[in-house]
Amino acid sequence: MGAYRHVLAAIGPAGAAAVGTAACEPGTGGLSTMVVSCTTDTTGTRALERAGVDERWLSCTSTLNSTTTASPSPPSVATVDCEGETGDGTEITLTGKVTQEVGGRCVRGDLTAKAGTRTAFRADVLGDCAAPVRPPAGTPPPDTAHPAPRSPSP
Repeated sequence: MGAYRHVLAAIGPAGAAAVGTAACEPGTGGLSTMVVSCTTDTTGTRALERAGVDERWLSCTSTLNSTTTASPSPPSVATVDCEGETGDGTEITLTGKVTQEVGGRCVRGDLTAKAGTRTAFRADVLGDCAAPVRPPAGTPPPDTAHPAPRSPSP
């Protein structure tokens, strides 16, 4: 994932272990620039592949738009800017606005991808918002072979 690579480059190898599993974890509450970037990178890569674009790499960044009113709620729109390259060196761009990110599974908004001068796709949803929720990275699977012990009956 492009945004993940940028985080690792910025913090260096020593900090990578500490951030690696949490950098692209879904957030709670409003939009997060890191989560929007990571989810757009992942879902955008899959969408580009489905559109027949031979993506070599893609790297996404995002910024949160500030609200104009004094409100405790988080901003509701993130501007996303992704750049990349195809296998033959053609420039890829994926840009737009994200209004919702759903647990690392999808982003909603208005997004356009181009490979060179060709529009690869325009979408209001990237990913599968109805996909099952994935547990956070590093979470062991549930132990179904050995149920929890029960207290003896009196």
